[in-house]
Amino acid sequence: MNYKLLGKTGLKVSEVCLGTMTFGEEWGYGANKEISRKVFNTFVEAGGNFVDTANRYTEGTSESFLGEFAKPVRDKIILATKYSLYNEKGEINAAGNNRKNMIYSLEKSLKRLQTEYIDLYYLHIWDGLTGADEILRAFDDLISSGKILYAGISDTPAWIVSQANTIAEFRGWNRFQAVQAEYSLITRDAERDLLPMADSFDMAVTAWAPLAGGALTGKYLNNDNDKKRLKPESKRLNERSVAIAKEVYTIAQELGVPSAAVAVKWVMQRPQVIIPVIGAKNAEQLKESLAYSSVTLTDDHLARLEKVSAIEYGFPHDFIRSAAARELVYGGMESKILKHRR
Repeated sequence: MNYKLLGKTGLKVSEVCLGTMTFGEEWGYGANKEISRKVFNTFVEAGGNFVDTANRYTEGTSESFLGEFAKPVRDKIILATKYSLYNEKGEINAAGNNRKNMIYSLEKSLKRLQTEYIDLYYLHIWDGLTGADEILRAFDDLISSGKILYAGISDTPAWIVSQANTIAEFRGWNRFQAVQAEYSLITRDAERDLLPMADSFDMAVTAWAPLAGGALTGKYLNNDNDKKRLKPESKRLNERSVAIAKEVYTIAQELGVPSAAVAVKWVMQRPQVIIPVIGAKNAEQLKESLAYSSVTLTDDHLARLEKVSAIEYGFPHDFIRSAAARELVYGGMESKILKHRR
């Protein structure tokens, strides 16, 4: 296991993060306590120190399990959790991005996690109501108090994250050091704006669903029972996603590794630093993803995966990249410019 710096900080986190949304059976597809403990121990024994959860995962059971498992090694673990999703359905201020819910949610998470502080505290999803100033100042106060060490943001448009970090830097407040987004061979939308934005701010990117809900493990290719778990709107079982899963499987067979290892490694071999958040229902599944460590995707592998998974970036990206626009912008001299910026 290698380690990466979290954004512009000096904090070292493992190159993959353990996702714990499957810790607990309340949502109908997770693991019991003993199986979850084995998953956690397998990750730590492999050298992993970065673990992700949230206040709502399995109705709080994920945090409770994780608090128990991590307690003996708490000082070695980089613990990330989130707020924004409701704590109590029907309670108007026990949900959303507001300061009141942030503090309320944090206190509950600290108790479940059996810890005095959170290493990385994310805003989980943008609510479209709370101002950036309120959120940033609340995060800054929590960092000053020592209850959290760093702030992160998840599932939020790039322009909002960019605006927030600019405000924070201008006012001398702590800024967001990490951004979390869905990213995989099947779901590459983050490449349009979120990834370039994170690169420009030197933010860590944590990628959830790098296996696209299991679609990239190959298990849905021939198993009709497993297919029932996927919702049609997820786009994980359409013609494009099946073609991607088949190519991943073919490359995995060539390399003699599980499909999961290829899918995870693809995320890790992207041009910028991205940390996959890998989840598992049991230790065996986790080991399949951790097999990425024995994989190096060649230029040929990457080209094949690009061909089958490429997306349209839309306006203005595709327009800016068009040959006609570049000819006009550079006056026919682009090939003479030695660029050092991505």
